[in-house]
Amino acid sequence: MLTLIAILLDGLIFASWIFIVAVGLTLIFGVMRILNIAHGSLYAFGAYVAAWLVGQYLSAGYAPMGSFAVLLLSAIIVGVPMGFIMERGLLRFMYGRDEVIMVLVTYAVFLILEDAIMLIWGTDAYFAFEPYSLLGNTEIEALVFSNYDLAMIALALVVGALLWWGLNHTRVGKYLQVVIHDRELAQALGINVTRVFTITFMVGAVLGALGGAFTAPQISVTPGMGVEVIVLAFAVVVIGGMGSFPGAVVGAVLVGIIRAAAVHLLPQLELFIIYAVMALVLVFRPQGLFGQAEARKI
Repeated sequence: MLTLIAILLDGLIFASWIFIVAVGLTLIFGVMRILNIAHGSLYAFGAYVAAWLVGQYLSAGYAPMGSFAVLLLSAIIVGVPMGFIMERGLLRFMYGRDEVIMVLVTYAVFLILEDAIMLIWGTDAYFAFEPYSLLGNTEIEALVFSNYDLAMIALALVVGALLWWGLNHTRVGKYLQVVIHDRELAQALGINVTRVFTITFMVGAVLGALGGAFTAPQISVTPGMGVEVIVLAFAVVVIGGMGSFPGAVVGAVLVGIIRAAAVHLLPQLELFIIYAVMALVLVFRPQGLFGQAEARKI
C-alpha cells in the first residue's frame, strides 16, 4: 500500500510541472499550428530568472514567504516580453508556410536562446532552494513528502481550471475556439486573428516560463535543462493529442504515473518507458488519445 501511495503521489507531482509546460505547448499548437521547440528555452529562462531573482530578493532581507510571489513574477517577466518578441519579431513572417519550416525556425531560436543562457549566467549551477524548505514536510506513515511538491499539484489544478474557464467562458476563449476550428472563417467574421495569435503565444510562453520558475526550487538550474523538458512535453502532447487541452491533462497524468511506477518498481526502465508508451499510443491512435484525425491531402 505504501508503494502504491508513493507511486500515485510521485506520479502526480511529476505530472503537475510537466502539465504546466506541456499545456502551453499544446495551446500554441492548437491555435497557431506551430510546434514550438523554443518552448524548452522559455522553461529554462523562467528557471534561471526565478533562481536569480529569489537570490536577490532574499539577500536584500525581505520576508522569505514573498519568494513565492517572486517565482510568479519571474514567469511573467520572462514569458510576456519573450513571447511577444518571438511572435511579432519572427514567427509572423512565417505564417502560411509548411509546418516543418516552423519547426526548424523554432529549433533555431531554441539553439540561440540556449547559447544566450550561457552568455548571461555562465555554466555554473544556480540554486533557489529557500522556497522549497519554507513549507515543511508531510508524513504519510513511513513516507515523507515535501509540501512544496504537493503544492505543485495544487498549482497545476489552478492553472488547468483557469485555462478551462478562459477557453469556455470568456470572449477571448470563444475567439480562440473559432480560430482553432476555421481560421479563414474567423477572419471573415471580423476576428483579429493576428491579435489572437500574439495573445496565444504570450500565454503559452508564460506557461512555459511558469513551469521553469516553480521547478527551480526543486532542482539545480543548469545549462541544457530545456532540452530534457521539451522532449518530455512533446511526449505528453503526442500521447494526449496535438492541440488538445484534455489530452494535455491525461497525457501528463499518464506519463507521471508510468514514470513513477518505473522508478519504484523497474528503475532500469525509467528512461525508456515514457517513449515506449508514446510509441504504443501512436501505433493505435496516430493522432493521440484526444486528437482529431485530419483528412489526408493527396
